[in-house]
Amino acid sequence: MISTVLVANRGEIACRVFRTCRELGIRTVAVHSDADEHALHTRLADAAVRLPGSTPQETYLRGS
Repeated sequence: MISTVLVANRGEIACRVFRTCRELGIRTVAVHSDADEHALHTRLADAAVRLPGSTPQETYLRGS
């Protein structure tokens, strides 16, 4: 059984995933840039991990 889900997304989609996981009893982890540190998706997750960088291009959208 899945016990924890890492959501590498942000905004409304991430919030929906977190809410569904909570209903299913699955723990969630958000990743975030400095700019998203206090965003709703980071607050809804059970845990949040900062990615190095301050913009989405340096964090979420980085290909390497």
